[in-house]
Amino acid sequence: VFFIINSSNALLSFNIQRYGPRGYNRLDSAISDGLVISMRLKSLSNGLHSPYWILFAKVNHISVYGKTIDARGAGYWSCKKKGGQCPQGAFVSKPDFNLFFSLAILSISFSWCDNVLLSGLTSLNSHNIHVTVHHSSNVGIQNIRIRASSESPNTDGIVVQSSSRVTISWPIIKTGDDCSALDQGSTNIWIERVVCGPGHGIRIKAWARPSGGFVRDVEFRSLIMRNVGNPLIIDQNYCPGRKGCPNQNSGVKISGVTFANIKGTSTTPIAMKLDCSDSNHCTGIRLQNINLTYMRGPSDSHCTNAHGRASGVMVPRNCM
Repeated sequence: VFFIINSSNALLSFNIQRYGPRGYNRLDSAISDGLVISMRLKSLSNGLHSPYWILFAKVNHISVYGKTIDARGAGYWSCKKKGGQCPQGAFVSKPDFNLFFSLAILSISFSWCDNVLLSGLTSLNSHNIHVTVHHSSNVGIQNIRIRASSESPNTDGIVVQSSSRVTISWPIIKTGDDCSALDQGSTNIWIERVVCGPGHGIRIKAWARPSGGFVRDVEFRSLIMRNVGNPLIIDQNYCPGRKGCPNQNSGVKISGVTFANIKGTSTTPIAMKLDCSDSNHCTGIRLQNINLTYMRGPSDSHCTNAHGRASGVMVPRNCM
């Protein structure tokens, strides 16, 4: 059991690695500000640097209960917006110690872990991703709060990659990028009771370039949209800012995606956009009881290479 106790003042890295790689051992520990700070200062004096702030690597059977961590990422966001070559964390003054520290990018991460519980944490102002789960299984994330400015770049709330059997329940996420994102190699993921916004919510996206990947058997159910831009979207021509776009056909095969019982208001006229690849059409798409209205008039839909069926209420119209 690992406790994060009022650690908003601890601003560099704290890494826990190689405890119980086969799942036989348990890590039972508690952490306070003093311990994190002393570990951080030792790392700094040794000239070490890590892209992680708090990292659990190869730790099995662990429960993490937290209060508040604050990465104070505004300096890093400002650097990124100016288009400069930003270090891994902007250098900022920490008045308590009158020193300058280089802040890590990822706030709390789990890598190669099994049987994990993260509960009760509040993560503020991460430089980049707040919570990452990578090459892990049997992970529960519950009752966490994530907050960063709506203008903060790439401050995803929770990112899952190459992991299985991950459950995310009752989070409140307000950030500048994805509330939760499932990256390559993610299977058997369950997300429920999410409050998301500001941030990017329900979408499937892929760069327009060759790939052997696939997205299949995904369900979005029982959702309420409140003043959301493009509330329902599949985008296989993803290119933020329209700069450096691959301008090829996406090789990701998307099939078996269900959108059901989704209602609310859109801030854009196109409330439903299914923009699929020319070479790999989206198939088996199911729309059921969709009611998304535009705030300034009738809502509309746009489909490209999308195939499936619709039933029940359909606002906007079914364009497949």
